[in-house]
Amino acid sequence: QSVLGVCELFGMDPLYLANEGKLLIFIAKEESDKALDILKKNKYGKNAAIIGEVVRDRHDVTLKTSIGSSRILSELTGEILPRIC
Repeated sequence: QSVLGVCELFGMDPLYLANEGKLLIFIAKEESDKALDILKKNKYGKNAAIIGEVVRDRHDVTLKTSIGSSRILSELTGEILPRIC
């Protein structure tokens, strides 16, 4: 919630910001529950979740919003914000 609040304050979309320590796994649907169980057994994967699916014949990424609508995730344009490590 705090990240979303700061992003709204500065007019940024958190989906376009650098985010270290995250992992996306693309796996066959029939193996997804097994993979999720394995990830959740590790302390770093305790919050693992299935967040979407790849749909044949689609060439865009569509997000479902918190209010139930959908929006297309556009390709990043402009400069990526630098990481400060």
